[in-house]
Amino acid sequence: MSVVSEYEESKAVAEKPLLQVRNLCKYFPIFSSGLVRRQSGLVKAVDDMSFDLARGETLGIVGESGSGKTTAVRSILRAIRPTSGEVLYNGRDRSIDLATISDKELKPLRQQMQMIFQDPFSSLNPRMTVGDIIAEPMVIHRIGSKNEREEKVIQMLEKVGLKGEHRQRYPHAFSGGQRQRIGIARALLLNPDLVVADESVSALDVSVQAQVINLLQDLQDEFQLTYIFVAHDLSVVKHICDRVAVMYAGRLVELAPTEELFADPKHPYTRALLSAIPNVDPDVRLAPKMSGEVADPANKPPGCSFHPRCSDCFAPCDKEEPQLLEVAPGRFASCHLYKKD
Repeated sequence: MSVVSEYEESKAVAEKPLLQVRNLCKYFPIFSSGLVRRQSGLVKAVDDMSFDLARGETLGIVGESGSGKTTAVRSILRAIRPTSGEVLYNGRDRSIDLATISDKELKPLRQQMQMIFQDPFSSLNPRMTVGDIIAEPMVIHRIGSKNEREEKVIQMLEKVGLKGEHRQRYPHAFSGGQRQRIGIARALLLNPDLVVADESVSALDVSVQAQVINLLQDLQDEFQLTYIFVAHDLSVVKHICDRVAVMYAGRLVELAPTEELFADPKHPYTRALLSAIPNVDPDVRLAPKMSGEVADPANKPPGCSFHPRCSDCFAPCDKEEPQLLEVAPGRFASCHLYKKD
């Protein structure tokens, strides 16, 4: 391939979204008990999920517990293998489908995709020093000498607001917020393009949450990062995210720019989620809350999974499953209220 062709190919990759998810599904089989175990059903944890993620964007994924948020991001990063669908990652030099490549092909791409976990304590090995924990990605990928790794660890600790001498301590010596900063330092050590934060501030106090969120935003500007931010706290999502994807029972039910979604939610489930946000104004009349539980992904109701809890339910809702449609420029919703003619 000529130099010109390589340049044109790399330019074409750079102009595409960093991530293109198409019809992503992750099903877990259910087996019957007994001597002869037979498959008796499927848990549809993620069902036909599609979206694009632009470079430098922060996409929030929200929904109740059990809606499939964590399974979705783990499938995207190939921490677990998807059942079907495409996860097209337009990396630094080429485009590749993460859902189908081998583990051997995937390993070098791990440097470009990292994850910040929910629990800042259990995600850190208590028997390793902080320096060894942060340097471990460089060891796995055989990057740098011992002195170079130590120097890089000190730099990253200082970037996240800790001190270089902290590398000699163990995780138990730090507070929850400090441990999460250590997790962030480890995730950013290899200079990734995509970072997935899975409920990364939910275990922290409110004041510490604000510090960690501001840190993530500062690091995004400095390192040109792209975030997928999984959360259940909508006030956090409103502060940090450019767009929001709302999940219910494994399916994407709404996708919109953050300000537009909070100002005018299109899907009844999104409206119900927003109505649950506390309001200190006594004159504000709250919308009725949802009743019932999240639909069982192993035994979903027919038609729209949300229809047993929906105040806007009408004739086709319990018979036909709605598709995700563009209901306004840049806004998508999966609801029969916006059924295409």
